[in-house]
Amino acid sequence: MKISNSIYFLIGGILIFSAAGCTSNKISSGKKLIWSDEFNGRGLPDSSKWNYEVGGDGYGNQEAQFYTKDRLENARMEDGNLVIEARKENWEKNKYTSARLLTRGKFSFQYGTVEVRAKLPKGRGTWPAIWMMSENMKEWPDDGELDIMEHVGFNQGYIHASVHTKKYNHIQGTQKTDTLIIKDVSEKFHVYKVDWTPEKIDVYIDEQKFFTYENKEKTYEAWPFDQPYFIILNQAVGGFWGGKEGIDDSIFPQKYYIDYVRVYQNK
Repeated sequence: MKISNSIYFLIGGILIFSAAGCTSNKISSGKKLIWSDEFNGRGLPDSSKWNYEVGGDGYGNQEAQFYTKDRLENARMEDGNLVIEARKENWEKNKYTSARLLTRGKFSFQYGTVEVRAKLPKGRGTWPAIWMMSENMKEWPDDGELDIMEHVGFNQGYIHASVHTKKYNHIQGTQKTDTLIIKDVSEKFHVYKVDWTPEKIDVYIDEQKFFTYENKEKTYEAWPFDQPYFIILNQAVGGFWGGKEGIDDSIFPQKYYIDYVRVYQNK
């Protein structure tokens, strides 16, 4: 999920992969669960684990939604899932509402494995994401961004993973990214996973690896990922990328379901 004006260029090949709703990835016995949210309660998300981004200023992407806080209509636990719901409704100067949850200030970590089991919204104008940024972010993209999953509704089933750094970012058209096609992302749950080490970042869907970024240059400009990062879950509406082909108002409300978020590190 980008935070500046976005023109997107896919780099690398596109893989096509379909799975019958894999429920979980296998974690080796050498991994220890250090943080999780299973979303088994009801009502608002756990405030001991999640903060909210609040506002409707477009977030550098000309996004159309207003992100609300503590509003069940936009973010709630329900039937064992976190539901992030984008709605067509006027809110301050915006025509849509949604939610962006983040662990900043509550949980961050350096290196490890993140698993998120999710079912994505569908329709032109939707833009859900699972991503990470530096707890000590001072300037974007210098301090890095890791996008585990992005999906834009006008290109149904195309899942994107990317990293952004000072040297490699979409402003310059140099960002490192790749794509995997999963035909039923809005009908079934899939597991989105990143393995992050000092040497490289690997991104998977249901154990199918489709993106790797290696720490080859050993410079901060190319690899700012040796510091604690926090997790972000959100559903944007429109924007330079999500709204590239417009917004279909007939699709709303759209629900983004997250079954769990789990973070592991080596024992």
